[in-house]
This record gives sequence, C-alpha cells and structure tokens, in this order.
Amino acid sequence: MTPLILFRADADPTMGTGHVMRCLALAEALRDRDVAVAFACALITPSIARRLAAQRIDVHAVDPAADDQAAATIAIAHSLGANAAVVDGYHLGTGWRLALRSLGIPILAFQDMDDGMALHADLVLNAAAAADDPRWRRASPNATFLFGPRHVLLRGELRRAMAALPTPMADRSSILVTFGGADPAGLTLPVTTALSGVLGPKVPLDVVIGGSVPDGAGLAERVAALGEQVAVHLDPMAMAPLMSRAGLAVSAAGGTVGELAALGVPALIAIVAENQVAGAATSVAHGWCEAFDAREPGAVEALALRAGMLWADVGRRQAMARRTTGLIDAEGADRVVDTLVGAMQTLW
Repeated sequence: MTPLILFRADADPTMGTGHVMRCLALAEALRDRDVAVAFACALITPSIARRLAAQRIDVHAVDPAADDQAAATIAIAHSLGANAAVVDGYHLGTGWRLALRSLGIPILAFQDMDDGMALHADLVLNAAAAADDPRWRRASPNATFLFGPRHVLLRGELRRAMAALPTPMADRSSILVTFGGADPAGLTLPVTTALSGVLGPKVPLDVVIGGSVPDGAGLAERVAALGEQVAVHLDPMAMAPLMSRAGLAVSAAGGTVGELAALGVPALIAIVAENQVAGAATSVAHGWCEAFDAREPGAVEALALRAGMLWADVGRRQAMARRTTGLIDAEGADRVVDTLVGAMQTLW
C-alpha cells in the first residue's frame, strides 16, 4: 500500500507563497521515493494552483469560513487515509495544532518564529536556524529537530542545477531581483528603480515578478519601462537559469535565500517581516550575504547603493560566493524524507 502525506499550507498575496513552495520541494522529494502527496488549502492563488496542477498534485479545499478549521483538515486526512501530515503556517494556532494530534499520525511542522507557540509536532523543521541554537526547542521539547542548512529544501530544478559547474563570477552577467511569489511589501518596483539609478543602463537586471503578485502584468509593464537593461520574468516556472547567471541577487529574506546559497549567488536580502529576522542573521553570519531591514526608512536606497559597490567589486563577490561552498548540498529534502518516513514506519 502506497503511503500518503497530507500537506496543510496556504498562499495569498498578503502572506506570500513561500509556505506552499517549500512544501512543494518536500513533496517532490517524497514522490521520488514513491510516497503519495496531497495538499489541503484554505487559501491559494491561481499561480500556485497552476504549479500544483502541473505536478499533478491534488489540492483539497478547506473552507476558510468554516467554524472548525482543524476538523475540516482532519476530515480530509481521514478521507485520504493519510499516514502523516506536514503543517506550514503561522496562522494555524496552538488549538488547531493540538486538535490535529487526534489523527494519531506523525506530524512535521515548519518553525520560523521564536514566539514560544506550542507546535504539537513530532518533527520540527527550521533550516534557517543554527543547528545548535536551543531557543527554538522550548515550544516542542519532545520533538525531533531538523535544524540548520543540512535541511534546506530545494526543488528538483535547483538540485539538478547544483550538479553543473558554476559559471565563474567574472562571467556572470546580471543582477537578479526577486521578492518572492507575492511580494507582499511591494518592493519590486522601488528597488528596481533605485538599482537602475545607481547602476545605470549598462548593468543587466533580471527582475522576477511572482505569479501571485496583485496585477503582476501591470507591474511587469512598469518595471520594463525603466529601461532596456531590465528583463522582466513574470511567474517563471524555473529559477535555476536566472540564479546561475546572476553575479549578485537582491532578494526577499524568505525561502529564496537558501536557494541562492545553494547556487553560490552572493546576495543582499531585504527583511520585510519579523519571522525573517533570525534566519537572515544566521545567513549573514556565514558571510555570503548582507541583510537590510526594508521596514526601516531609507533601506531601499541603502540597498541599491550597496549593490552598486558590490557590482563594481568582483573580488568581493567572489569571496562571498566562496563562503557558500559546502554550506548547502542537494540532499536536504532527502534527509527530511528519511526522518519523516522513519517516523511513519514506527506506526505501521
């Protein structure tokens, strides 16, 4: 009998799409091991729905207006005969998580917030946390912890790109600008405008506009109007080619950070939410990126000025890229799968 794992995650323009996208990376790795997957979503954007459909992953709707959200998820899990559940979302509170325990199956929870909320999970995944940081363990003292860069979840296209020889830094031709699938802080246009002003018309900018950005087509037109040096990529299905040719990335401080490190791309990362602070600090400590708090006045201008300095200093960018060597490998998703499948087998 083929085991099945149910993912519970949401995506919308406010919360972004990162929760579902990192679940998708794990789902891909599970399917490679002949484990079936399904998603339960109360909120989902058309772009994310298309991505899941392209992977032939079933999505089961949870009524966002239901009085008992946990009961709805439990009903879906029972109907599918789920052997384990993966939970990703800050809005799924302690009571919801406790109710899910009635399923009697292993539960893996993502953790990004050091807020002390009880996760009621058997496995806790935080690839952005330092592996030996005890702060995160208080909320789930009896769980197995999957912490640190050894557990970064990479989608298949990125794992395959890691196997190729990297392009030398001096030959990387562009700066990559990406603020995630939804860009909830609206940084794409102001940051690209500031970069264009600092760098001038001779530095190519690859600007990614996520498919869940409100009026993404209109934003694409406004960004493209900044000049011929700006290439706009609206909801690209593959990010690896853009990352592989980037000599510098300006990125949101979300899941893309681990992907950039995996492909050796030095980066300036913009913090837009409190849950990104700790992970950004850990990444900066490794020396391959720098962080800016985009919630602070003048952050966009400071970020653009720093990008101009780094673009002019190939040696510095080479040194930053070298700091990623050995930090992240292509096996993170497989390590998580091994642990999750092992937890499932104890109950079979």
